[in-house]
Order: sequence, then structure tokens, then C-alpha cells
Amino acid sequence: MRTVHVDPPERAGLSGGLAYALFLPPEPRAAVVILHGADSGQESHWDFARRLRGEGIAAATFDQRGHGASGGALDARMAADVGAVARLLPAGLPLGLRGSSMGGYLALVAAEAAGARAVVAICPASAAGLRRGVRDGRFAFAAAPGLDAFLAEHDEQAAAAGLAAPVLLLHAEGDEVVPVTRSAAIAAAREEAGLPTRFVRVPGGHHRSIQHDAEYQDLSVRFLRRALAG
Repeated sequence: MRTVHVDPPERAGLSGGLAYALFLPPEPRAAVVILHGADSGQESHWDFARRLRGEGIAAATFDQRGHGASGGALDARMAADVGAVARLLPAGLPLGLRGSSMGGYLALVAAEAAGARAVVAICPASAAGLRRGVRDGRFAFAAAPGLDAFLAEHDEQAAAAGLAAPVLLLHAEGDEVVPVTRSAAIAAAREEAGLPTRFVRVPGGHHRSIQHDAEYQDLSVRFLRRALAG
């Protein structure tokens, strides 16, 4: 049997009820918090965290509440949790967020409060779609009563339209869960407001096809590196 060795995170543990992992290069020049989607977990994005570490960017992943080793139930703290995890990274570094699906939604709505200077949102879910999914029992994660109110009060398009930080939107045209028109609407609203935005419509694919694609990981790294360099 062949044994495969994968570079582990430099630090991992539990903080404030959140299971997290930190990928730390020797002299990081920026930091990124990576946000997973509904019914997923942080390990799904360790490949991108290692990619960032190799570029001299510190990365943090974590299991959102109700997911993985974090336990509990997803609640109204979901945006505040992003800032809490960001504070586990080395202090004083420019911060970026990268999220997929529910994580893409969260990257957009949490960016301003977290002080993020760049956002990558991949096939971002909508608040309305997440509310329907929770109400209809389509998700396996536990949801606290306050989650619905949080989602109702935090619309991703409104958040993106007021976010000064550069935003990269990546969305597969074949996405069967979140229509590509959702990202197109976010991009259009930001462009109309004169906000720095790049929207990439990826031909074909499906809801999860972009996350681990090497070409689009490279594109995301280049975007984050430029946006966080200043």
C-alpha cells in the first residue's frame, strides 16, 4: 500500500468553539481566511491553504458552527466568527477572504466587519437560497433559531454593493445549485457603483467544479497577492 504524506497545518486547535487550522509561511506578507460551504468542512480547502502558504500568504481554515469538529449549531455569530478566526493569524497583515457557496456568501457579508481588503467569492450562495434550504431541511447541519434572522438581515448583493475592497467572482455556468445569474447581478451592481470587480463566468462545470481547479486557484492567488500587496 502506498502512503501519501500531505503537509499539515502549522497550528490547529479549538478557539471559541471553532475548530481551526493555520498554514503559516516563515515570513507571511498577507493573510487569508478560507470559508467552506454548507455541509462541508475546512479540510476540503486545505489544498488552497497550502497553495497560499507556498506563496508566502498565511491562511486560516475553520469548521463553521454545526459543521465538522466545531459542533453546535450555525447561528447569528457566523460573520463574527470570521473576524475571530482572522485574529488567530499573525497580527498586522492585510487580510483577504475566500469562500465557496455558503462560504462565498459569508465572505461578502463579513468582509467589511472583518476589515478584509480583498474577497474571492466562488459560486456564492444567496441569503434567500440559504433560508429556503434551512427551512426545507435540505441541509444536514444544525441551525439555531437566530440564523434565519441573520440571513434575512444580511443580503449578499447589498453587502457587495457597499464593499470598497476588490472582489473576484468566479461562477460556473453549469452550476445546478446557485444560478450564475446571481454572481452576474452582484458584479453588475458593483460595476455600476464604480467598485473594483472582476467577474469570471466559467464555461460548463458544476457547483463544486471551480474550488479545486488548479487554473482558477492560480487566478485567485494572483488576485489576492495583488490586492493585498499595498
